[in-house]
Amino acid sequence: MLVVIRSARLNDVSEILAIEQQAASASHWTSAQYGKLVNDGVVLVAELDAEGTGKLCGFLCAQIVAGEWEIENVVVAAEFLRRGVASELMFRLIQRAREGWASAILLEVRESNLAARGLYEKHAFREVGRRRLYYKVPDEDAILYGLRFER
Repeated sequence: MLVVIRSARLNDVSEILAIEQQAASASHWTSAQYGKLVNDGVVLVAELDAEGTGKLCGFLCAQIVAGEWEIENVVVAAEFLRRGVASELMFRLIQRAREGWASAILLEVRESNLAARGLYEKHAFREVGRRRLYYKVPDEDAILYGLRFER
């Protein structure tokens, strides 16, 4: 399966929302919130390059604050899970952060989300902390991960 990773455009927001709503573990935001991230943050989308359909199959969004990039959401449509889409999105985000002189990429994830934790660790993220009972329904710790860049 060939996917193309590109920066999101405002007209992608409806497809981003559709993908996000399929994923119970994703952060759920409004169309306006995604639009603001497209304009002011970093939103990458994975687009199928099959017969020119242009269908989105996943996305990643991050905010940049004082040289640190914070991953807010990584979501892949259910039918495309375990096909390397999230890994390709992560690779491209890391590449852009390095090119943009980021000092670090940070994120938090549910302790029980072993698939996501494996993805981050595969890309050299390391556990840097924990927030006790950060998540609700169910109550669960957040594991904090960081990837630091040498300057």
